Amino acid sequence: MSVFPLWWSSFSETLGRRSIYLTSFVLFTMWNIISAISTSMGMLIVMRVLGGGAAASVQAVGAGTIADIWEVKERGRAMGFFYLGPLLGPLLAPIIGGALSEAMGWRSTQWFQAIYGGALVTMLTFCLPETLAKKQSSTLPGNGGKPEKRPPLTRILSRQSVHLKTKKAASILKRCIIDPLSVILYLRFPAVALTVYLASVTFGSLYVLNISIQQTFSEAPYNFSVIILGLLYIPNSLGYVFASLAGGRWMDMIMHREARAAGRVDANGRLDFRPEDRMRENAWIAAVMFPGALVWYGWTAEKGIIWIVPMIANFFFGVGSMIIFGVATTMLTEFMPKRSSSCVAVNNFVRNIFSCVGGIVAEPTINAIGNGWLFTGLGVICWLSAFSVVYSMKKFGPKWRNVMDAKLK
Repeated sequence: MSVFPLWWSSFSETLGRRSIYLTSFVLFTMWNIISAISTSMGMLIVMRVLGGGAAASVQAVGAGTIADIWEVKERGRAMGFFYLGPLLGPLLAPIIGGALSEAMGWRSTQWFQAIYGGALVTMLTFCLPETLAKKQSSTLPGNGGKPEKRPPLTRILSRQSVHLKTKKAASILKRCIIDPLSVILYLRFPAVALTVYLASVTFGSLYVLNISIQQTFSEAPYNFSVIILGLLYIPNSLGYVFASLAGGRWMDMIMHREARAAGRVDANGRLDFRPEDRMRENAWIAAVMFPGALVWYGWTAEKGIIWIVPMIANFFFGVGSMIIFGVATTMLTEFMPKRSSSCVAVNNFVRNIFSCVGGIVAEPTINAIGNGWLFTGLGVICWLSAFSVVYSMKKFGPKWRNVMDAKLK
């Protein structure tokens, strides 16, 4: 889910969004069917890796679709709703997966995903049109806009056929291997790198929190069952939903306010919006809320206080982190309007590395120092990171964006 979006996003910029959705979810359905009938642990692991890679297309390509459809002035609200998917999925999955596993065994979870993938393919086939704007065909200047005609075949051209075929093969290799990986170079731009870093630190803390919930509340003094453990992820989800409903609209209002205050208008007299304007008081509030909620959760869980108290903290973590995710993803689609999917793919690549590291170190760290000190340290890191990024984007964001635009052109 970290690496595959680099390829899906690159292909979607040329082949279209719809074709990538259909291809990836047909593969997703197929890999899950094979997972359900797997006969060894190795076979299951390989199929799960391929299934995750196929499903990961929507993380990057979906943000590009939002950018294709919605104008900048209302994109924040749309992106907030879109981002519910990647966040609610990991939180709802333990509830659904736990119930299926207890009732019918682990294979039922794979069949459930296969059925879900098949339903998505059906809906994509009949309900989703292509959203990527088509490029105009090549034309000759002064030729009345008529398409450029190919020169007639000659003996000289035919002698060059081997060279042309070799050149074409190299071009295909570049498009399939080099171009998808080259999007990582977008991180050389400070505006992109800092935005991605903030989203990644926040996402990594989410996975540390998820591991802690599973470990802490399955042991004394709580001793909750698998089903109850799944239900404990609901407060986070409620926070995400609330922030999606309110945070996206709030973000759009802030951007409108900043454009009007600066008196920025384009040639048609419409407000000229800047991506960095989205990161204002909303980001400052979120920068305090979600790190504070981590510390709150850590010490209340450490002391074994009644479960509702750490769950309230998780609600506020959901609100604050969702505001950060929405702001960061929307800004990334606007930093590079013609490369929105690729820019978001870089974000997915880095944030999944952070989440992987967080998931690995969470349990041994909890065992070593406990929830209290773990989440105190994590909260301080998140707080310093968020404040540094928000301050830097306010002070240097316009300059960084102008330099980036000049280099990309």
